[in-house]
Amino acid sequence: MSFSPEWLALREPADHAARSASLMARLGRHFAGRQRLSVVDLGCGAGSNLRGTFAALPDAQDWRLVDYDPALLAAARERLAGWADEARAEGDRLLLRKDGKSLAVAFHQADLNRDLATALPEGADLVTAAALFDLVSPAWIDGFVAVLAARGLPLYTVLTYDGTERWDPAHAADDAMLAAFHAHQATDKGFGPAAGPQATGAMAKAFAAAGYDVARAPSPWVLGPAFASLARELVTGFAGAVRETGRVPGAEIDAWLAARLTGVTCHVGHEDLFAVPR
Repeated sequence: MSFSPEWLALREPADHAARSASLMARLGRHFAGRQRLSVVDLGCGAGSNLRGTFAALPDAQDWRLVDYDPALLAAARERLAGWADEARAEGDRLLLRKDGKSLAVAFHQADLNRDLATALPEGADLVTAAALFDLVSPAWIDGFVAVLAARGLPLYTVLTYDGTERWDPAHAADDAMLAAFHAHQATDKGFGPAAGPQATGAMAKAFAAAGYDVARAPSPWVLGPAFASLARELVTGFAGAVRETGRVPGAEIDAWLAARLTGVTCHVGHEDLFAVPR
């Protein structure tokens, strides 16, 4: 599945604000002293994860941004060029300068359900992803961890949905809506029935069994007035997903959505994870 560049741009400030600072600092400490680092970003979207992670990494970085959607890869290229202090093309790569760091960015189209091994080039030092693993199946997670473990690769991933949502003010339909949304989350997004809120736990278990040290930390969205536009899009999409399940009467969904569109504060739980071979 894919997401629109507009949705990804809308959520990027909330994503960056939500990241666990302690886990990102741990990532930075792990690679401290390295002169250069090679990073693969899976399901890169429009490049938000690079923009959120680069500051913790060494001054010279090689990034490979991987996505199935060529339109998102094009959006990533455009947004990264506009974001950088300096940007120039070198063949298919972008060479960027940002805040004193040098980044060489390559773009690779791949179906992660079929081409995972080819998406991970030889010489990679770190695999990363954002808001990806709740969309894939537990079986895919097990296979993914096996591929990384065979090559001794660490994973840093952020913003995996953990199943918690709290709305203020509360509404009588909140529990029914959330239960239906979780049912929708478990549907096949192209990788088999999705792990949804169980994704981080499944990854942690698989990495631990493969001999990794695993650190986890919460990274919740807290969407108050500063994120009103994102909250409106979120509740509209949430209601649409619930409607597809047929588990909540349409009139109840409509009433819930109307109440939510008047303005809410919303807490959406996510979790970050950093797994390193022992």
